[in-house]
Amino acid sequence: MDDARPLIEVENLRLSLPDLAGKPLIGPAPKLEILKGLSFAIPRGAVLGIVGGSGSGKSTLGRALIRLLEPSGGAIRFDGQDITHLPEADLRPLRRRMQMIFQDPLSSLNPRRRVGGIIAGPLRLHGFDAIDRRVDAALDHVGLPRSFRGRYPHELSGGQRQRVGIARAIALRPDFILADEIVSGLDVSSQAQVLNLLEGLVADLGLTLAFISHDLSVIRRLCRNVLVLHRGEIAEHAPTAQVFAAPRAAYTRELLDAIPLPDPDQPWA
Repeated sequence: MDDARPLIEVENLRLSLPDLAGKPLIGPAPKLEILKGLSFAIPRGAVLGIVGGSGSGKSTLGRALIRLLEPSGGAIRFDGQDITHLPEADLRPLRRRMQMIFQDPLSSLNPRRRVGGIIAGPLRLHGFDAIDRRVDAALDHVGLPRSFRGRYPHELSGGQRQRVGIARAIALRPDFILADEIVSGLDVSSQAQVLNLLEGLVADLGLTLAFISHDLSVIRRLCRNVLVLHRGEIAEHAPTAQVFAAPRAAYTRELLDAIPLPDPDQPWA
C-alpha cells in the first residue's frame, strides 16, 4: 500500500442513466447524462464534502464511487486498482473496504431483524470471526448500549437508528465510507451528535469519508474540503474555509446565500 497515493482517484468520470420520463412507447429509454467528466481525488484519511442541489448528481457520484453504479466513461481507481468496469465477482473482495451509510435508516435497516443481527449480517457475509465481540465493539464505537442488540429499529429514535447504520458500516473496518445525506432527516441536536460521532470515528479508525449533503452548513462542520456539483459538473473544488470565505463559482454563492444566518448582516468571512 502506497500511503502517498490517494485512496480514490477519479478521472474524467461520466455516467448516463435511462431517462424514463422520456421513454417512448416502443423501444429503449434514451440516455440522460448525469455526470459529465469529473476529475478529483480523495486522499487517505480525508473527509470530502460533496454538495449540490437536487439533480446535481451528487448521489449518483457517490454510488459510482463505490460501484453501485457502473460509469459510462472515465476511470475510478480505489487504492490504485481500476474498478471502473470491474465485474461483480472481482468487486466482492473490495466491498468490505468500501461501505455506505444511507439517508433513511428506516428503509435501510431490516425492520424484522434486531440490532445485533443487523450489524452481524455483513460480518458473517464477509467471513469475519468473533462476530459477537465485533458487534459489541461497533456499538461501543457509536455510543449505543450493548443492550440495544435486542431491539428492533422501530424501537429506536431517528438518531439511534442512524448510529446503528454507522455501526453496521464500521464493524467491517472499511477504508472508505460514503455517507449520503445521513443527517438530513434529524433534528439539529441529533445532527450535531452524529457529526461529532463521525468526526471522532474518522480520527480513531483512520477512515476516509465522502459526505454528501445539500446543506453547506453541515459540510462546514465536518469536512476540510468540499466539491460543489452543479448539473453533473464540478462547479468548485477547494478547502471548505476558502469556499466560505471567497467562493469562486456563482452557483456556490447561491448555495451559501440559501443558508439562513442568525444575523442577516453578518458575512460568512
